[in-house]
Amino acid sequence: MGLVLETTATPIALVDDDDLYRDTLVVELGGRGFRVHGFADGETCLAALEQGLSTDLVLLDWELPRLQGLDVLRLLLARNGKRRVIVLSGGSPVQRELDALRGGAVDFVDKARGVDVLVPRMRLVMSTDVSPPPPAPEPAAVAWGPLLLPDRGRAQWRGRAIGLTVAEARIAGLLAANAGRPLTYRAIYDQVHQAGFSAGRGARGYELNVRTMIKRMRRKFEAIDPDFEAIRSVARLGYWWDASP
Repeated sequence: MGLVLETTATPIALVDDDDLYRDTLVVELGGRGFRVHGFADGETCLAALEQGLSTDLVLLDWELPRLQGLDVLRLLLARNGKRRVIVLSGGSPVQRELDALRGGAVDFVDKARGVDVLVPRMRLVMSTDVSPPPPAPEPAAVAWGPLLLPDRGRAQWRGRAIGLTVAEARIAGLLAANAGRPLTYRAIYDQVHQAGFSAGRGARGYELNVRTMIKRMRRKFEAIDPDFEAIRSVARLGYWWDASP
């Protein structure tokens, strides 16, 4: 791995009170093209940003001393509504993830997924426009039956916010746009990563990643609609979207 020049590294802030995890992540991300400013609490990070610290992204732990992650998230976005924030957590219950996304986080990542999952998610959200929609015209929205995917808003199912991440919304849109047509694991995975990207163990390790993403998406839909069955499995192939009522 080549050395990353300080002047070309992407600046980010990391807020986590676990010294070992924070220091380890600073080193690992530093070797992957990021210049990481580490903070042990939200107050210190907020103060640094107020004093002019420039960052392209904030990685924010869910559990922090004094001000909790959600409180810090609200303050970050109140001061800069365009700020990209990924919430990190040592556990990933659906409700916790929904609360983070509804609070304005652009993504939610379980720490156990590791840096090999975290880095592509970071790059994905940094490539996505998080600017608020202009007053006119209204942001474009695409509806497939009860599924609504606004251009910059939150995905909705039957009029209620689902809390999908950027990547999950892309997958939902791909499936719904091809309703009734089975899509392979590879086609779904390529919607999140560039074509041919490999992850996981073995030549088809990406299939496990897709199954995990689909499982999490289903749980989010089911959290607001217990009868949700639109995402159907195709054995040894992938998934399809059932547009029937």
